[in-house]
Amino acid sequence: MESPPPALKNLEAWLAKGHAGDMAWLERQKEKRLDPTLVLPGAKSVISVGLVYNTDRPYSTETSQPWVSRYAWGDDYHGVMKEKLSELEALLKKELPSPFNMRSYSDTGPVSEKAWAAASGIGWIGKNSNLINPKLGSWFFLGEILTDLDLAPDQPAEDLCGSCDRCIKACPTQAFSADYELDARRCISYLTIEKRGAIPEEFHEAIGLNLYGCDICQDVCPWNHWKLTGQHAAFAPRPENWDPDVEKLKNISDEEFARVYHGSAIKRSKAEGMRRNAAIVSKNLNRT
Repeated sequence: MESPPPALKNLEAWLAKGHAGDMAWLERQKEKRLDPTLVLPGAKSVISVGLVYNTDRPYSTETSQPWVSRYAWGDDYHGVMKEKLSELEALLKKELPSPFNMRSYSDTGPVSEKAWAAASGIGWIGKNSNLINPKLGSWFFLGEILTDLDLAPDQPAEDLCGSCDRCIKACPTQAFSADYELDARRCISYLTIEKRGAIPEEFHEAIGLNLYGCDICQDVCPWNHWKLTGQHAAFAPRPENWDPDVEKLKNISDEEFARVYHGSAIKRSKAEGMRRNAAIVSKNLNRT
């Protein structure tokens, strides 16, 4: 286990530029992200896995409806991945009876998933900062198991972005400060999910119909033209996520938000954030 993996070598410089926006936990957890032994003492290996969540529905670039990011259409992936990782842990304990320690994460702790997945060979981190697999594209969730087992490492994947820059050119808010470098402060996914409070006026029109998150830089990626679909029923689109009622969401109460989005990753934005987003999208709909 090379720590930190190559993809994390620029983490401190990226944070110093302020590209993390209001995501202060990235700075607070910086040391743990760079050194897994601070998360699991004695860690020697990171096991990375992926779970496809894509469906056969159109891409955002193929529709003119209010858009919820593809990853949030179905059930909250945190719970689904936790169950899958627990099953894998049980299998490891069965097959490897010698005592060993392990700890699992899926976007729930100070583990830089894409960096370790890239080091493990699952894919390469593309110019749009997403992990890309040449057969699966980028529509998959990541999970990790930190362990003190000393496992033989796999080879990292080759970067196959080449001269393509479709993702960079397609970004409505010009969130890429350079190839492979995302400025979260300009990213629609960050603005509509992670940011609290008002979204700067300069981004309102560019947000377009993106109600929750944004898939554009993945939709235009040539490696996603396969449209491979996953097999997990939990990721099937919920009606309210596939075809959201923006006018109702402009005034959704905290209680109704909690009911409608129970068990959904969309609860991340909170009701206040959804009302804010819906008001912007509603205004943009009236422009079209």
